Amino acid sequence: MTDYKEVSTTQHEQGSEQRVFTFKATQVIWLLLGLLEVGLALRFVFKLIGVNAANPFATLLYNVTNLFVAPFASLTGAPAAAGMVLEVSTLIAMIVYLLIGWALERIVYVLFYRPRGTVSVRQTSVAEHTPVQAASGVSQTTTTQTPAGTSQTTVTDQTVTQAPRPV
Repeated sequence: MTDYKEVSTTQHEQGSEQRVFTFKATQVIWLLLGLLEVGLALRFVFKLIGVNAANPFATLLYNVTNLFVAPFASLTGAPAAAGMVLEVSTLIAMIVYLLIGWALERIVYVLFYRPRGTVSVRQTSVAEHTPVQAASGVSQTTTTQTPAGTSQTTVTDQTVTQAPRPV
């Protein structure tokens, strides 16, 4: 006969779904903020080095980022020389949107994050051809033996509850 052993472990932690949601929501916020910041940085560099505004990519970039730079356009002047423009308003917009994104991420974190709760671990072991032993911390739930006495199956069930870990 062959020996057979199967161990099944399940783990449940309270609040893990909320932590996953919070993590994903904050990642989406940082992704969108990163895309906006890259677009604004490209606009700043394109204006600074005097990229041809008739180029289709430059036109697309300027049209998309105009929406985000417009509230800051009249704050400062834009010094220009030989087609190159130092757009200080774009730098101000980048800083303001970074602060808004950071604040939004913190708000989502504070509202939806749940600290780690207790962790329940349940482990079930099924073994054939093993001697019957009662280990500490393991409750033996079923022991069966075939009528011929050749095969013995031991089923043990163990549940452990752990205290929350500090974050």
